Amino acid sequence: MIKQPEKYQDFRDPQAHPRYTGIATFFRAPASQTLQDIDIGLIGVPFDGGVTNRTGTRHGPRAVREQSTLLRRINSATGVAPFRDARVRDLGDCWLEQPYELQTAQAEIERFYRQVTAAGIVPLSVGGDHSISLPILRAVAARGPVGMVHIDAHCDTGDDYMGSRFHHGAPFRRAVEEKLLDPARVIQIGIRGTTNDPDLWGFSQRSGMRVLPMDEFQDAGWHHAAAEARRVAGSGPVYLSFDIDSLDPSQAPGTGTPEAGGITALEALRLLRALRGLDFVGGDLVEVSPPFDVGNLTSFNGASVLFEVLCLLAEAWQARQGQQGPG
Repeated sequence: MIKQPEKYQDFRDPQAHPRYTGIATFFRAPASQTLQDIDIGLIGVPFDGGVTNRTGTRHGPRAVREQSTLLRRINSATGVAPFRDARVRDLGDCWLEQPYELQTAQAEIERFYRQVTAAGIVPLSVGGDHSISLPILRAVAARGPVGMVHIDAHCDTGDDYMGSRFHHGAPFRRAVEEKLLDPARVIQIGIRGTTNDPDLWGFSQRSGMRVLPMDEFQDAGWHHAAAEARRVAGSGPVYLSFDIDSLDPSQAPGTGTPEAGGITALEALRLLRALRGLDFVGGDLVEVSPPFDVGNLTSFNGASVLFEVLCLLAEAWQARQGQQGPG
Protein backbone atom coordinates (compact mmCIF):
# COMPACT_ATOMS: atom_id res chain seq x y z
CA MET A 1 0.00 0.00 0.00
CA ILE A 2 1.46 3.37 -1.02
CA LYS A 3 -0.47 5.54 1.42
CA GLN A 4 0.64 4.72 4.98
CA PRO A 5 -1.02 5.81 8.25
CA GLU A 6 0.84 8.53 10.11
CA LYS A 7 -1.32 9.11 13.19
CA TYR A 8 -3.96 6.37 13.52
CA GLN A 9 -2.20 3.02 13.52
CA ASP A 10 -5.45 1.05 13.29
CA PHE A 11 -5.44 2.12 9.64
CA ARG A 12 -2.66 -0.36 8.99
CA ASP A 13 -5.52 -2.78 8.46
CA PRO A 14 -7.09 -1.83 5.11
CA GLN A 15 -10.48 -2.96 6.40
CA ALA A 16 -10.30 -0.17 8.97
CA HIS A 17 -9.82 2.54 6.35
CA PRO A 18 -12.64 5.03 5.78
CA ARG A 19 -15.32 3.00 4.08
CA TYR A 20 -15.62 5.31 1.08
CA THR A 21 -11.99 4.75 0.07
CA GLY A 22 -10.17 2.05 -1.83
CA ILE A 23 -11.03 -0.39 -4.58
CA ALA A 24 -14.27 -2.23 -3.76
CA THR A 25 -13.95 -5.86 -2.72
CA PHE A 26 -16.44 -7.88 -0.73
CA PHE A 27 -16.31 -6.36 2.79
CA ARG A 28 -12.98 -4.77 1.84
CA ALA A 29 -11.37 -8.18 2.26
CA PRO A 30 -8.05 -8.75 0.48
CA ALA A 31 -8.37 -9.75 -3.15
CA SER A 32 -6.59 -12.88 -4.29
CA GLN A 33 -5.76 -14.26 -7.73
CA THR A 34 -4.55 -17.58 -6.27
CA LEU A 35 -6.13 -20.32 -4.15
CA GLN A 36 -3.35 -20.62 -1.59
CA ASP A 37 -3.73 -19.87 2.13
CA ILE A 38 -7.47 -19.18 1.96
CA ASP A 39 -10.20 -20.64 4.15
CA ILE A 40 -13.31 -18.89 2.81
CA GLY A 41 -13.55 -17.49 -0.71
CA LEU A 42 -16.01 -14.75 -1.66
CA ILE A 43 -16.91 -15.13 -5.33
CA GLY A 44 -19.09 -13.20 -7.75
CA VAL A 45 -20.98 -15.05 -10.47
CA PRO A 46 -22.23 -12.34 -12.87
CA PHE A 47 -24.61 -14.49 -14.88
CA ASP A 48 -28.32 -14.16 -15.60
CA GLY A 49 -28.75 -16.52 -18.54
CA GLY A 50 -31.22 -18.60 -16.55
CA VAL A 51 -33.84 -15.96 -15.76
CA THR A 52 -37.41 -16.46 -16.95
CA ASN A 53 -38.51 -12.81 -16.93
CA ARG A 54 -36.59 -9.69 -15.84
CA THR A 55 -32.83 -9.75 -16.42
CA GLY A 56 -30.14 -7.72 -14.68
CA THR A 57 -28.69 -10.01 -12.00
CA ARG A 58 -25.42 -10.22 -13.93
CA HIS A 59 -24.76 -6.82 -12.33
CA GLY A 60 -25.50 -8.14 -8.83
CA PRO A 61 -21.96 -9.05 -7.70
CA ARG A 62 -20.55 -5.61 -8.51
CA ALA A 63 -23.41 -3.81 -6.73
CA VAL A 64 -23.20 -6.03 -3.64
CA ARG A 65 -19.43 -5.61 -3.53
CA GLU A 66 -19.85 -1.84 -3.52
CA GLN A 67 -22.48 -1.86 -0.77
CA SER A 68 -20.55 -4.41 1.31
CA THR A 69 -17.81 -1.82 1.83
CA LEU A 70 -20.24 -0.09 4.21
CA LEU A 71 -20.09 -3.01 6.63
CA ARG A 72 -17.52 -3.39 9.39
CA ARG A 73 -15.46 -6.30 10.68
CA ILE A 74 -17.37 -7.59 13.72
CA ASN A 75 -20.95 -8.80 14.09
CA SER A 76 -22.22 -6.77 17.03
CA ALA A 77 -25.18 -9.11 17.63
CA THR A 78 -23.19 -12.35 17.85
CA GLY A 79 -19.63 -11.19 18.45
CA VAL A 80 -18.39 -13.17 15.47
CA ALA A 81 -15.36 -11.64 13.73
CA PRO A 82 -15.05 -13.68 10.52
CA PHE A 83 -11.93 -11.94 9.22
CA ARG A 84 -10.14 -12.65 12.50
CA ASP A 85 -11.30 -16.25 12.73
CA ALA A 86 -10.65 -17.36 9.14
CA ARG A 87 -8.62 -16.31 6.13
CA VAL A 88 -11.31 -14.65 4.02
CA ARG A 89 -10.47 -13.46 0.52
CA ASP A 90 -12.31 -12.00 -2.45
CA LEU A 91 -11.54 -14.39 -5.30
CA GLY A 92 -13.00 -12.10 -7.92
CA ASP A 93 -15.63 -13.22 -10.39
CA CYS A 94 -16.36 -16.53 -12.01
CA TRP A 95 -17.01 -14.76 -15.30
CA LEU A 96 -18.29 -16.78 -18.22
CA GLU A 97 -16.60 -17.26 -21.57
CA GLN A 98 -19.79 -18.71 -23.11
CA PRO A 99 -22.69 -17.06 -21.29
CA TYR A 100 -25.19 -17.54 -24.10
CA GLU A 101 -25.24 -21.34 -23.80
CA LEU A 102 -26.93 -22.11 -20.48
CA GLN A 103 -25.66 -25.64 -19.88
CA THR A 104 -22.19 -24.74 -21.21
CA ALA A 105 -22.11 -21.79 -18.82
CA GLN A 106 -23.11 -24.03 -15.93
CA ALA A 107 -20.30 -26.43 -16.84
CA GLU A 108 -17.86 -23.49 -16.71
CA ILE A 109 -19.14 -22.54 -13.26
CA GLU A 110 -18.81 -26.12 -12.05
CA ARG A 111 -15.20 -26.38 -13.23
CA PHE A 112 -14.32 -23.14 -11.47
CA TYR A 113 -15.87 -24.26 -8.19
CA ARG A 114 -14.27 -27.67 -8.34
CA GLN A 115 -10.92 -25.89 -8.29
CA VAL A 116 -12.03 -23.84 -5.30
CA THR A 117 -13.31 -26.79 -3.28
CA ALA A 118 -10.31 -28.95 -4.25
CA ALA A 119 -8.14 -26.29 -2.59
CA GLY A 120 -10.11 -26.75 0.63
CA ILE A 121 -11.82 -23.35 0.32
CA VAL A 122 -15.39 -22.83 1.53
CA PRO A 123 -17.21 -20.87 -1.22
CA LEU A 124 -19.58 -17.99 -0.52
CA SER A 125 -21.04 -16.74 -3.78
CA VAL A 126 -23.02 -13.76 -5.04
CA GLY A 127 -25.12 -14.11 -8.17
CA GLY A 128 -26.33 -13.87 -10.65
CA ASP A 129 -29.59 -15.75 -10.97
CA HIS A 130 -30.51 -18.84 -8.98
CA SER A 131 -29.50 -21.24 -11.74
CA ILE A 132 -25.89 -20.80 -10.54
CA SER A 133 -26.62 -22.81 -7.38
CA LEU A 134 -26.77 -26.09 -9.32
CA PRO A 135 -23.21 -26.05 -10.71
CA ILE A 136 -21.90 -24.77 -7.37
CA LEU A 137 -23.59 -27.69 -5.60
CA ARG A 138 -22.03 -30.09 -8.11
CA ALA A 139 -18.67 -29.04 -6.65
CA VAL A 140 -19.66 -28.61 -3.00
CA ALA A 141 -21.54 -31.93 -2.87
CA ALA A 142 -19.09 -33.92 -4.99
CA ARG A 143 -18.44 -36.35 -2.12
CA GLY A 144 -22.07 -36.90 -1.22
CA PRO A 145 -25.42 -35.17 -0.81
CA VAL A 146 -25.76 -32.23 1.57
CA GLY A 147 -28.70 -30.65 3.35
CA MET A 148 -29.84 -27.14 2.57
CA VAL A 149 -31.43 -24.14 4.22
CA HIS A 150 -33.12 -22.34 1.34
CA ILE A 151 -34.67 -18.92 1.98
CA ASP A 152 -36.72 -17.76 -0.98
CA ALA A 153 -40.13 -16.70 -2.25
CA HIS A 154 -40.06 -19.71 -4.60
CA CYS A 155 -39.11 -23.36 -4.16
CA ASP A 156 -37.15 -23.41 -7.44
CA THR A 157 -38.03 -27.06 -7.98
CA GLY A 158 -39.86 -26.57 -11.26
CA ASP A 159 -39.15 -28.52 -14.42
CA ASP A 160 -39.02 -27.79 -18.14
CA TYR A 161 -39.85 -24.19 -19.02
CA MET A 162 -39.79 -22.99 -22.61
CA GLY A 163 -37.38 -25.74 -23.59
CA SER A 164 -34.96 -25.66 -20.65
CA ARG A 165 -34.69 -27.77 -17.50
CA PHE A 166 -31.83 -25.67 -16.10
CA HIS A 167 -33.36 -22.22 -15.59
CA HIS A 168 -33.44 -20.31 -12.29
CA GLY A 169 -36.75 -21.88 -11.30
CA ALA A 170 -35.45 -25.46 -11.32
CA PRO A 171 -31.96 -25.79 -9.77
CA PHE A 172 -32.99 -27.72 -6.70
CA ARG A 173 -35.10 -30.27 -8.56
CA ARG A 174 -32.06 -31.00 -10.70
CA ALA A 175 -29.87 -31.09 -7.57
CA VAL A 176 -32.08 -33.74 -5.96
CA GLU A 177 -32.15 -35.78 -9.18
CA GLU A 178 -28.34 -35.59 -9.35
CA LYS A 179 -28.13 -36.67 -5.69
CA LEU A 180 -26.44 -33.45 -4.66
CA LEU A 181 -29.13 -32.65 -2.11
CA ASP A 182 -30.70 -34.95 0.47
CA PRO A 183 -34.32 -33.75 0.27
CA ALA A 184 -35.06 -35.03 3.76
CA ARG A 185 -32.52 -32.47 5.02
CA VAL A 186 -33.78 -29.53 2.94
CA ILE A 187 -36.02 -26.75 4.23
CA GLN A 188 -37.45 -23.98 2.04
CA ILE A 189 -38.51 -20.88 3.98
CA GLY A 190 -40.71 -17.96 2.92
CA ILE A 191 -42.46 -19.54 -0.07
CA ARG A 192 -45.35 -17.47 -1.44
CA GLY A 193 -46.82 -15.77 -4.50
CA THR A 194 -49.08 -16.54 -7.41
CA THR A 195 -48.71 -19.39 -9.86
CA ASN A 196 -50.05 -20.73 -13.12
CA ASP A 197 -49.53 -24.35 -12.05
CA PRO A 198 -51.35 -25.70 -8.96
CA ASP A 199 -48.60 -28.33 -8.59
CA LEU A 200 -45.68 -25.98 -9.24
CA TRP A 201 -43.90 -26.84 -6.00
CA GLY A 202 -45.24 -30.38 -5.71
CA PHE A 203 -41.80 -31.87 -6.34
CA SER A 204 -40.50 -30.27 -3.13
CA GLN A 205 -43.18 -31.88 -1.01
CA ARG A 206 -43.22 -35.25 -2.77
CA SER A 207 -39.43 -35.58 -2.52
CA GLY A 208 -39.53 -34.95 1.25
CA MET A 209 -38.41 -31.32 1.51
CA ARG A 210 -39.88 -29.24 4.32
CA VAL A 211 -41.71 -26.33 2.71
CA LEU A 212 -42.36 -23.52 5.22
CA PRO A 213 -44.63 -21.02 3.43
CA MET A 214 -44.70 -17.33 4.22
CA ASP A 215 -48.05 -17.56 6.01
CA GLU A 216 -46.56 -20.04 8.49
CA PHE A 217 -43.48 -17.87 8.87
CA GLN A 218 -45.63 -14.83 9.60
CA ASP A 219 -47.94 -16.64 12.02
CA ALA A 220 -45.27 -18.54 13.98
CA GLY A 221 -42.30 -16.16 13.60
CA TRP A 222 -38.65 -16.38 12.68
CA HIS A 223 -37.93 -18.35 15.89
CA HIS A 224 -40.16 -21.15 14.61
CA ALA A 225 -38.55 -21.07 11.16
CA ALA A 226 -35.08 -21.27 12.69
CA ALA A 227 -36.07 -24.18 14.93
CA GLU A 228 -37.53 -26.03 11.97
CA ALA A 229 -34.38 -25.36 9.93
CA ARG A 230 -32.18 -26.77 12.69
CA ARG A 231 -34.43 -29.82 13.05
CA VAL A 232 -34.50 -30.57 9.33
CA ALA A 233 -30.85 -29.84 8.55
CA GLY A 234 -29.55 -31.92 11.43
CA SER A 235 -25.87 -32.44 12.13
CA GLY A 236 -24.55 -33.15 8.63
CA PRO A 237 -23.08 -30.75 6.08
CA VAL A 238 -25.46 -28.00 4.97
CA TYR A 239 -25.56 -25.50 2.12
CA LEU A 240 -27.29 -22.12 2.57
CA SER A 241 -28.99 -20.46 -0.40
CA PHE A 242 -30.59 -17.04 0.07
CA ASP A 243 -32.65 -15.54 -2.72
CA ILE A 244 -33.09 -11.80 -2.17
CA ASP A 245 -36.70 -12.05 -3.35
CA SER A 246 -37.46 -13.76 -0.05
CA LEU A 247 -37.44 -10.22 1.33
CA ASP A 248 -40.51 -8.07 0.91
CA PRO A 249 -40.31 -5.88 -2.23
CA SER A 250 -40.43 -2.81 0.02
CA GLN A 251 -36.97 -3.86 1.25
CA ALA A 252 -35.67 -5.54 -1.88
CA PRO A 253 -37.25 -3.99 -4.98
CA GLY A 254 -34.20 -4.79 -7.11
CA THR A 255 -34.94 -8.35 -8.08
CA GLY A 256 -36.33 -10.10 -11.11
CA THR A 257 -39.24 -12.01 -9.59
CA PRO A 258 -40.65 -10.00 -6.67
CA GLU A 259 -43.52 -11.35 -4.56
CA ALA A 260 -45.60 -9.25 -2.19
CA GLY A 261 -45.73 -9.99 1.52
CA GLY A 262 -42.20 -11.16 2.24
CA ILE A 263 -39.69 -11.37 5.06
CA THR A 264 -38.29 -8.15 6.49
CA ALA A 265 -34.56 -7.52 6.56
CA LEU A 266 -34.55 -7.68 10.36
CA GLU A 267 -36.39 -11.01 10.38
CA ALA A 268 -33.89 -12.37 7.84
CA LEU A 269 -30.90 -11.30 9.91
CA ARG A 270 -32.34 -12.77 13.11
CA LEU A 271 -33.29 -16.00 11.33
CA LEU A 272 -29.74 -16.40 10.04
CA ARG A 273 -28.19 -15.68 13.44
CA ALA A 274 -30.39 -18.39 14.94
CA LEU A 275 -28.78 -20.95 12.61
CA ARG A 276 -25.39 -20.79 14.36
CA GLY A 277 -23.92 -24.20 14.99
CA LEU A 278 -25.09 -25.89 11.79
CA ASP A 279 -22.30 -27.37 9.68
CA PHE A 280 -22.42 -24.97 6.75
CA VAL A 281 -20.07 -25.92 3.92
CA GLY A 282 -21.00 -23.18 1.44
CA GLY A 283 -23.57 -20.57 0.61
CA ASP A 284 -24.88 -18.12 -1.92
CA LEU A 285 -26.86 -14.89 -2.22
CA VAL A 286 -28.66 -14.59 -5.53
CA GLU A 287 -31.09 -12.58 -7.65
CA VAL A 288 -29.99 -9.02 -6.79
CA SER A 289 -30.86 -7.04 -9.92
CA PRO A 290 -29.47 -3.48 -9.69
CA PRO A 291 -31.41 -2.11 -12.71
CA PHE A 292 -34.62 -2.50 -10.67
CA ASP A 293 -33.15 -1.25 -7.37
CA VAL A 294 -34.07 1.93 -5.56
CA GLY A 295 -31.34 3.84 -3.74
CA ASN A 296 -29.13 0.72 -3.57
CA LEU A 297 -31.55 -0.68 -0.98
CA THR A 298 -31.55 -4.22 -2.35
CA SER A 299 -27.77 -4.34 -2.78
CA PHE A 300 -27.22 -3.05 0.76
CA ASN A 301 -29.68 -5.48 2.33
CA GLY A 302 -28.09 -8.20 0.24
CA ALA A 303 -24.64 -7.29 1.54
CA SER A 304 -25.99 -7.33 5.09
CA VAL A 305 -27.42 -10.82 4.58
CA LEU A 306 -24.15 -11.91 3.00
CA PHE A 307 -22.22 -10.80 6.09
CA GLU A 308 -24.46 -12.92 8.32
CA VAL A 309 -23.89 -15.92 6.07
CA LEU A 310 -20.15 -15.28 6.15
CA CYS A 311 -20.27 -15.34 9.95
CA LEU A 312 -22.07 -18.69 9.86
CA LEU A 313 -19.50 -20.14 7.45
CA ALA A 314 -16.59 -18.85 9.54
CA GLU A 315 -17.95 -20.43 12.73
CA ALA A 316 -18.68 -23.71 10.95
CA TRP A 317 -15.20 -23.73 9.40
CA GLN A 318 -13.64 -23.15 12.83
CA ALA A 319 -15.68 -25.96 14.36
CA ARG A 320 -14.48 -28.39 11.69
CA GLN A 321 -10.87 -27.44 12.35
CA GLY A 322 -11.39 -28.21 16.02
CA GLN A 323 -12.85 -31.61 15.18
CA GLN A 324 -9.91 -32.43 12.91
CA GLY A 325 -7.37 -31.49 15.57
CA PRO A 326 -3.80 -30.29 14.99
CA GLY A 327 -2.02 -31.34 11.84
